[in-house]
Amino acid sequence: MTSEKFSDTERAFLEKVMQKASLPDIYDARDLTTIVFRSMRDLMSTEAADRTEAAFKDDEIAALWKDDNPIVRMLSRLRPPLKIDTETFLRRIKQEGGIPKGVSPESVVIAVFSTAREELSEAQIKEISSSLPDGLKVMWDQI
Repeated sequence: MTSEKFSDTERAFLEKVMQKASLPDIYDARDLTTIVFRSMRDLMSTEAADRTEAAFKDDEIAALWKDDNPIVRMLSRLRPPLKIDTETFLRRIKQEGGIPKGVSPESVVIAVFSTAREELSEAQIKEISSSLPDGLKVMWDQI
């Protein structure tokens, strides 16, 4: 993979995630951001997920939010929001993300949350908070 794959905006966003989570490279940041975003969308109604996508200030960042797998995207639109707790959410990030050694799922989630919040309106930040389980809500709100 080459660095030309990222736009300037996408690169800046992912570099923030990489730095905040102490990830070794931008590709880890992209993969883990995608998984955190997918897991967040799974907690939200289709309408709330669509509003979040539309609320990102930049189309490149909105593209990271949107699932690039058409089958997963279609199925997620058909099912209700998942009811999972914070521990299950973090375990999912760890297992699906292949988090590098020495990096915690909590640090990845906090890095993605804080970077995403910079791109969203206050109304959307509040809507996302309302869809998160208590432990994640604390992580989201404290940043």
